[in-house]
Amino acid sequence: MGDHGAATLLLLPLLIPLAAAAFTAILWRHRRAQSLVAAAGLAAMTGASLLLLRLVLDGGVQAKQFGSWAAPFGVSLVVDPFSAGMVVVTAVLALAAAVFGMADLKRREIRSGFFPLFFGLLVGVNGAFLTGDIFNLYVWFEVMLITALGLITLGRTRAQLDGALRYAVLNLFSTILFLMAIALLYGVTGTLNMADLARVLPETEPSAALTVSALLFLVGFGIKAGFFPLFFWLPASYHTASIVVSAVFAGLLTKVGLYAAFRVFTLIFEVEGSGIRTMVAWLAAGTMLFGVFGAATQYDVRRILSFHIVSQIGYIMLGLAISTEAAMAAAIFYIVHHIIVKANLFLLAGAIYRASGTYDVRRAGGLMRGAPWLAVLFLIPALSLAGIPPFSGFWAKFLVIDATFRDDAAWLGAIALFVGLLTLFSMSKIWIEAFWKAPPGPRTTPRAVPRPMLLAIGGLAAITLTISLAPEPLIAFADGAARSMADPAPYIAAVFGETTSVAEIAP
Repeated sequence: MGDHGAATLLLLPLLIPLAAAAFTAILWRHRRAQSLVAAAGLAAMTGASLLLLRLVLDGGVQAKQFGSWAAPFGVSLVVDPFSAGMVVVTAVLALAAAVFGMADLKRREIRSGFFPLFFGLLVGVNGAFLTGDIFNLYVWFEVMLITALGLITLGRTRAQLDGALRYAVLNLFSTILFLMAIALLYGVTGTLNMADLARVLPETEPSAALTVSALLFLVGFGIKAGFFPLFFWLPASYHTASIVVSAVFAGLLTKVGLYAAFRVFTLIFEVEGSGIRTMVAWLAAGTMLFGVFGAATQYDVRRILSFHIVSQIGYIMLGLAISTEAAMAAAIFYIVHHIIVKANLFLLAGAIYRASGTYDVRRAGGLMRGAPWLAVLFLIPALSLAGIPPFSGFWAKFLVIDATFRDDAAWLGAIALFVGLLTLFSMSKIWIEAFWKAPPGPRTTPRAVPRPMLLAIGGLAAITLTISLAPEPLIAFADGAARSMADPAPYIAAVFGETTSVAEIAP
């Protein structure tokens, strides 16, 4: 593929959702037309992201500079195997959420701007994955924050406004920390281009400003990702949104914070070199433990799953704490598996609500007999989240825990094993209460779950089973992505060796 084609392909994950957001906003009075535009946009985004991944796997890291400025002064977009994989998973998850939404979204939510906000969120997510500039990473985070707040409040309920307020306050605080970290970094190095920072920082004298900047990045990304002890906004806000929005948030948004942390602490700072490795390890342990303890005390299925987002984030942080190539590969495998499984569990929570009329598992029951296919579809992601063999979560946990033992961090591996047992307890609680026991009320037959819901849940379950039974391709991909992150030379060379501009690729 030529330079023009590569540059265009790099832009498509941003241009397609941006165009879809604009068209669905124009068609806001026409629900059916919005749905057709959304379907076409998501299909195109999925195809483009797969082609971009193929391009990176065949041709290595791709980078383009836009405007009339070369790196490090222009706006950079960079894609390596890790970011390309994240763009693909984003498109797949968005497609599944939209299919589920065909039966779940209310007319009022669509007329209130669901699709423009949804595609706006995807623009922000893909922009964060593809940017090669630390300030533009901040900009894409702000795009995500604004559109996420709109999506949370679509239903205009009091609980949603309360959840949006909690979400906004903590995320605005993290934004302030993020900006302070950027200012300190720019004050010391004079550049914000990530590849240039990777080149300049090794030649820069260590200073208190750089240490403070690294800590501010860690805390800022930690809030967005749901690290201990600043995760409490997450279970307080995610369960208030509609189930489609909750599934997208659960699968994607915390992973964008994790992606940013991995990118900054591999390309710009080193965890070991910045002196924060021990801190990251303790944060990972606290995130796993407090998340799973929170889940064990809940009975609302959405709140159980929200706390489990936190505990699973801790597993992924182990990869950053260990920071060996094997640990990074394990973390990348874990991220991909968790996006699919966690989003699917939230969609299943919506299906449980549709069948039983409640999110409180104590008031549900009888779904095993009344909706056996739903029970089977629940078991796949639930057992995977708990790490039961041979599901994808088993391979993810095995790789992460193996990396801790190989790096003489057995205490982290032991905590991870213990948290896995408590995760199984929480999943068992949902199974026993909602599916296995008899219905507590007079109704003995659950309501039917619409086919689009089952199609979306079944599609994500099929991906989970594919990873479970044939994990080698994803392991090989994660190994390659980890090697690319461990050796920044190709990333830097791609940014400074290509100066194609938008003007040059325009027809």
